[in-house]
Amino acid sequence: MLERELQELLSGVRSGAVGVEQALQRLKDLPFESLGFATVDHHRGLRQGQVETIFCEGKTREQIRDIAARLLERSSNILATRAEPAVCEALGTLTDELSYHETARIVVLKPRPLPLTRGTILIITAGTADIPVAEEAAVTAAVMGNRVERVNDVGVAGLHRLLAFRDRLEAATVVVVVAGMDGALPSVVGGLSSKPVIAVPTSVGYGASFGGLAALLTMLNSCASGVVVVNIDNGFGAACCASRINHLAEGKEG
Repeated sequence: MLERELQELLSGVRSGAVGVEQALQRLKDLPFESLGFATVDHHRGLRQGQVETIFCEGKTREQIRDIAARLLERSSNILATRAEPAVCEALGTLTDELSYHETARIVVLKPRPLPLTRGTILIITAGTADIPVAEEAAVTAAVMGNRVERVNDVGVAGLHRLLAFRDRLEAATVVVVVAGMDGALPSVVGGLSSKPVIAVPTSVGYGASFGGLAALLTMLNSCASGVVVVNIDNGFGAACCASRINHLAEGKEG
């Protein structure tokens, strides 16, 4: 949207010729910016509550840096996911306001703390090898203004470990369960908790796990109600969904 068009829109709101809801709808649709290799969505934060995230895999460092430079002009709390240390170094040439979460492989550009929800997102891993995907979810959810708690390595090979955290399950607003191998843990959690359970299959496992496909199919076939599934290793997607549930619950409580 051009500056002149925005001025006309705001003038219309002030005069009463344009309704507030009509103006909001127009602002939700625009603007975007073409860089040739990418089309940067500057109003995603207005539409969805979180600015556009840069998925780094498959992009050059120069492309990532150019996208980030445009986003930095207008936004804060910008996430660059699946970012290797070299990407962090490249982004550091744009700003020193950044943090790198190595396990999660996430760079947060221009971090600005948001008011925290009263509700909590509980993130559970079946095994230690699932922690990188879980940390992608945890960092993403925290940047989006959620309280986050973690419980690690409580898979079905030793269910007594999970039962020791029943109080955390009851206190959480939404639960994210990250598991590879046989992928059975989300069904168990779904059978113990009344809260929404978001299952994240990981590519952790031996050959017959088929890079996480076995865990994905197990989770899709869960016999517990209230379990939904995201794609393999998609901690980011799970966090986005959990954040929306948590914020909706916050609105009801408020």
